[in-house]
Amino acid sequence: MSSITTLKYTLQLADNVLIMGQRLAAWCGKGPILEQDIALTNISLDQIGQARSLYQYAAQIINNMPAADKAHLFNAPLLQEKINNQHTITEDDLAYLRDAWDFRNCLLVEQENGDWAYTVARSFFFDRFQYLLYTALQKSSDSTLAAIAEKSLKEVQYHIKWASEWVIRLGDGTAISKEKMQQALQARWEYTGELFVMNAVEQAAMKANIGVDVSSLQQAYQQQIEAIVNEASLQMPTAAWMQTGGKNGVHTEHLGYILAEMQYLQRAYPNMEW
Repeated sequence: MSSITTLKYTLQLADNVLIMGQRLAAWCGKGPILEQDIALTNISLDQIGQARSLYQYAAQIINNMPAADKAHLFNAPLLQEKINNQHTITEDDLAYLRDAWDFRNCLLVEQENGDWAYTVARSFFFDRFQYLLYTALQKSSDSTLAAIAEKSLKEVQYHIKWASEWVIRLGDGTAISKEKMQQALQARWEYTGELFVMNAVEQAAMKANIGVDVSSLQQAYQQQIEAIVNEASLQMPTAAWMQTGGKNGVHTEHLGYILAEMQYLQRAYPNMEW
């Protein structure tokens, strides 16, 4: 089994939850009511915690690689220079020193928060996918990935409950809340197709029995999404075209703004300790 395949697959998993967690963190102190402000902040912390576990594992893989294998891992000059100089790589390096083209998160998680309904719709679509993904990933031949999936699954069960309840609450509420929830579902639906399109890294990971065939999850995903949408008295969104590219490093402009804010302190004051 190639350590590079494991590394790239682990980073892709980590990037999804890091960027999603960063997006949700922006709601801290701005939620519609205190209870939901705290709930969303906790979900953000869960996702950033999952990202940290995955980045720690990725850093361990890099540090154990032969020098020749890690000579050209990343396009980000700061990180690659640190690797080539034989410095020990940490989870912070992987989060703060990579540039946008090195990130492999799906496009869905980098979309703007918008209003409350748009944030709910994005979480609703992403969390349901994560539940199915982590459930399958528990069977990975990589014991570390399987363990992270098992631990994370307990958190995601709450995440999907939270998002589903809000879809129902807004969809079955007032005429205005129903309209906003329907618009948000429609706007974010076009980013869900990418979740089930296997890129080269996922295909290699699946062949090595460490990854998940995400294309096989789509039918169950569709059914579970439809069940909640119907309960909320809403219409299933449609899309003539599904947006793709994030998993191959081609992102929307939104990711650059997220990283600029998230990485500023580390890049302005390298190795600062508080």
